[in-house]
Amino acid sequence: MRKYRVLITCVSLLWLGAVSPAVVRSLKAQTPAPTPAVTRRAPAAATPAVSRQAQPAATTPAAPAPAAAAAAAAPATPTPAGDLVGRYCVTCHNQRVAVNGINAGLQLDKADSTNPANSAEIWEKVIVKLRMRSMPPPGNRRPDAAGYDAVVNYLETELDKAAKAKPDPGRAGMHRLNRVEYANVVKDLLAVEIEPSAWLPPDDQAFGFDTNAEALQTTPALMERYLAAAAKIARLTVGDPTIVPGFERYTAVKNNPNDRTFLWQNERQGEDFPLGSRGGIAVRHFFPVDGEYILRIRPDVTYQGDVRGLNVKNQLEIRVDGVRVGQFTIGGEDLGNDREGALAVDDLRLEELGLQVRVPVKAGTRLVTATMLKTNAVQPEGLGPNFMPIWTHTYDADASAPMIISALYIGGPYGGQVPKDSPSRQRVFVCKPATAAEETPCATKIVSTLARRAYRRPVTASDTQVLMDFYKKGRAQGDFDAGIRSALERLLASPDFLFRIEREPAGVAPGAPYRITDLELASRLSFFLWSSGPDDTLLDVAQKGQLKNPVVLEQQVKRMLADPKARTALVNNFFAQWLQTRNVSAITPDINGKFPWFDDNLRLAFIQEMELFLGNQLAEDHSVVDMLTSDTTFLNERLARFYGVPNVYGSHFRRVTLTDNNRFGLLGKAAVISVASTYPNRTSPTLRGKWLLENILAAPMPAPPANVNAAAVSQAAASGKKATIRDILLEHRKNPVCASCHGRMDPLGFGLENFDAIGQWRTTDSGIPIDATGVLLDGSTFQGPADLRKALVASKFNFLTAVTQKMITYGVGRHFEYYDAPAIRQIIHNAEATDYRWSSMILGVVKSTPFQMRRARS
Repeated sequence: MRKYRVLITCVSLLWLGAVSPAVVRSLKAQTPAPTPAVTRRAPAAATPAVSRQAQPAATTPAAPAPAAAAAAAAPATPTPAGDLVGRYCVTCHNQRVAVNGINAGLQLDKADSTNPANSAEIWEKVIVKLRMRSMPPPGNRRPDAAGYDAVVNYLETELDKAAKAKPDPGRAGMHRLNRVEYANVVKDLLAVEIEPSAWLPPDDQAFGFDTNAEALQTTPALMERYLAAAAKIARLTVGDPTIVPGFERYTAVKNNPNDRTFLWQNERQGEDFPLGSRGGIAVRHFFPVDGEYILRIRPDVTYQGDVRGLNVKNQLEIRVDGVRVGQFTIGGEDLGNDREGALAVDDLRLEELGLQVRVPVKAGTRLVTATMLKTNAVQPEGLGPNFMPIWTHTYDADASAPMIISALYIGGPYGGQVPKDSPSRQRVFVCKPATAAEETPCATKIVSTLARRAYRRPVTASDTQVLMDFYKKGRAQGDFDAGIRSALERLLASPDFLFRIEREPAGVAPGAPYRITDLELASRLSFFLWSSGPDDTLLDVAQKGQLKNPVVLEQQVKRMLADPKARTALVNNFFAQWLQTRNVSAITPDINGKFPWFDDNLRLAFIQEMELFLGNQLAEDHSVVDMLTSDTTFLNERLARFYGVPNVYGSHFRRVTLTDNNRFGLLGKAAVISVASTYPNRTSPTLRGKWLLENILAAPMPAPPANVNAAAVSQAAASGKKATIRDILLEHRKNPVCASCHGRMDPLGFGLENFDAIGQWRTTDSGIPIDATGVLLDGSTFQGPADLRKALVASKFNFLTAVTQKMITYGVGRHFEYYDAPAIRQIIHNAEATDYRWSSMILGVVKSTPFQMRRARS
């Protein structure tokens, strides 16, 4: 009876056209439960949407004519996808085993292989698995390479054709400016530079980026911060002589709020510092008005509160815009105290050291540096005890270690006066009234000009009137400047400034796709490339309706990419979040045990290398694939010693050609290696494998189970047993539930095991030789980072997909969805002619359906 039931089921499914003959053969070959789930389905439920339109109702149809009956009984035309599913997939991925969790959410017996667009979400998941060669699982019966490619090509062709005929651009929510964008817009609009972390709380991330509209929520408390920021920025912009003097404090290492920075300052710190200097701090500080300001240096102190380095004479200096305004000498044997020149000091008694100067400074953003002159008493960088952090020295209380500048204080203004021609006033005051009668027309011109730039669109009479009302209230209580300051404060608190609002056109059908306006496209483009609003040139083009012209759009993209702020924004915001290298400042290596040589010099070198490497990739318009293969990087002496690269001296970074192919590209960068493995004293192949899947291979892992024991491996690693991380993880994967995910992550991470937790090369771990053998998802093996990189390049389409997905997510401000996949493939295919150069890939994103269109509200 069981055989007859299976046969009846197969014939019924063939008649309905729900599966291919190959699926029937697969079902016949099984030994199912007495009544398989597929035999219990009602015919209407089993029939795809397209088939339901052409087929009669499932309830007792009338007897068809002979010709119609013959057509209905004929099997559906086999397709590559249906054949592959029937041969290799449907045994596990079907409704019958869904309750057991085996099908991973894919019920392929329901997928329409004849018209894949009817099951696009399912087939896009299948494409990812087939491109990665991760399904069927290694060890199971699998198609050959031609079989994989045939199915992928068929599915992609059909899905791309359907997407072109009926695009779905998705729908991003209303986008609040995140704090980086806010600071950039304020700088471009008003020539006022602010430190956003001191003004606004951190932004949440969604799907890896803080540009995602879902994460950019607005609360009453946040609005209060925006209102306070608007008031302060307005005063700084216009210039307020009544500002109460106060001090602003800058530290040597931004990620370390404490005074003990552990940052060795034996060499020149960078291009902002004068030649012949060592260490110190350089900051770009905004001086709100003309007046006198106090510039004060705070030297680093020991745990006992004593100033370091007073056993020898130290020469310190302060410069403003490169001009020396103060020079000091401190230290030497003549101090005559009993702790090798130590002197107890705290912030309240810094003036006792005399390391401050009061000088007149003009309003505007100025470069202020506090540094020390280099002497022969300071040992060369990287030699002797200076190679080790402060706390590893044998000096008594560390007091005789070289002096370090840990903080710079800038106080004032004293005797402040409103500047006549500061950069901010030049930006705001596009006219200057000579008489009382000229004030209102001039104020109208000022606020309307600012509003166009701030609101990123032409202003209406209503926009101007709102701002003029605030101007009049301010003018009634003070002078012309007070009125402009009041209007500016209102502008900076406006929703039109704080939010990027994309309005639906009148008459658009619910859920229908539509093209966004040129002005909305200009905002998307500028925040994507600059993390700031559009400039006047872009606004002019958009206002004329020319940005929809592909030629004009390409011209604007090239112009914007040539601006240095595009590299800065993309490197610091897009790349740093995609690759997660923003987190370098938060890593906490075990400096008291396994990594005593790690210090902030090394941490900052990790960051600087990545910024220079990625900036160079953009500036020279390299192929995107070159990120994986490049033998070029940027090193200083500290990082070169860490990498084992000879003949690099000094603290300044220079371009270096690497000879060790294990260090090529992203996978050789310490910043990437360290953030991908976040434990203080050991590596994590699991986390590194997960990082590779999500960021390099476009195959993200699902969230771990709620009851997963994240500490199990760490506890086992610390148990004292002579076992490598590989041994522990292999034991861990004996649990089938764990193996389902760890079987994908761990083998990839093993290929990076030659790098320790902070990215230094090693051949043993606790005396046990490193086994860096890994397995790709297709079952092929590799040995070490160089082999892993070759394997990734061999399947570069996956990497290109990952990069493009991340750019879409970052630039559009919403999560990548299955209906974006055709646009991703189109971008990659179009960029192939230029060998996938960054300019082509970025232009492809800007021209894509998700970037230029939006779905109407349902």
